[in-house]
Amino acid sequence: MKKNIGFISLDSSLVKWLRDVLRTSAPQTSSTRELMEGFKDLMDGTTGSLMLELGEGEFLTAGSEIICCGTLSIDLRLRRVSRDGKEIALTPKEFDILCFLARNRGEVFTKEQIYQAVWENDYLLDDSNIMAFIRKLRKKIEPNPDSPEYILTIWGIGYKFNDKL
Repeated sequence: MKKNIGFISLDSSLVKWLRDVLRTSAPQTSSTRELMEGFKDLMDGTTGSLMLELGEGEFLTAGSEIICCGTLSIDLRLRRVSRDGKEIALTPKEFDILCFLARNRGEVFTKEQIYQAVWENDYLLDDSNIMAFIRKLRKKIEPNPDSPEYILTIWGIGYKFNDKL
């Protein structure tokens, strides 16, 4: 598949500044970790260049970040979710859990990891809290909550957002 590729040359001071910004204010995602590792490799000479790509299904539009997965659309800036063009009302925590999983599609998270990412405080050793949120979230976003297609259970581990949509 042919893609337009842009090349930007960075000086070491800009790379150091970007690493500092990522370290202090970027969301803790696998993409952030990969970018940090890429910058480290640039700085120590392990690699001479990095190639960046916006993940499939993620589109940036007019100052708004929107994640599209199948018929589900998540507007991060406006904190709105819709499926098949119909808006779905979510609580703030339901929205945060959905965003966390959707931004990290395909990555499997334990209940503890989800809790720490969304609540940003110590885990309370109560799996039922996350399970209840996931159940409520599925009832709202899934066409058939008993056979979920967006938020998948990985038995014995936790949950992941379907990366096949």
